[in-house]
Amino acid sequence: MIRYAITDPSFFTTLKEKQNYLNSLKADYVLFRDKTTNRYKEQALDFLNISKHMPFKRILHSDYNLAYKLKADGVHLTSKQFKDIPKAKELGLWTVISTHSLKEIEQAQKLGADAVTFSPIFHTPNKGKPKGIEELKKAVDSYDIDVIALGGIIAQEHINLVKESNAFGFASIRYFL
Repeated sequence: MIRYAITDPSFFTTLKEKQNYLNSLKADYVLFRDKTTNRYKEQALDFLNISKHMPFKRILHSDYNLAYKLKADGVHLTSKQFKDIPKAKELGLWTVISTHSLKEIEQAQKLGADAVTFSPIFHTPNKGKPKGIEELKKAVDSYDIDVIALGGIIAQEHINLVKESNAFGFASIRYFL
């Protein structure tokens, strides 16, 4: 089961803090995400340079052209970017997209995404009603695409439940802090 860390830049401000944080991660994939900055390209380049010799796949958020240009391993598309899946795949990027329903998972699979995040599985502030483990199991069993559980995964007990669902993995911000 893969471990997918999603960065939260509010927890590191200096280059040294960023480097220490990335060095401490025990993750297979790391998504650099910052929805608040107008300097995303510069920050993404810092992330990629700092992490180039680290043992995880490096993913950028939403901008598949930037991910390709900066030689990231992949892109994590938002739930409003289904039309961009084929474009990201044409660039050779590992492509994951955020989904919130079984219908969206089916659409992502048809468009050729490598994986989906399915959320929220557990309670997450401001993210709506949790899907729960049974809905996660249904998603995993119903589609031939890698399903990554996301949302409210903050403790080992959550990870154990996700593992029992046979999900491809779990993604989290707070678990990795």
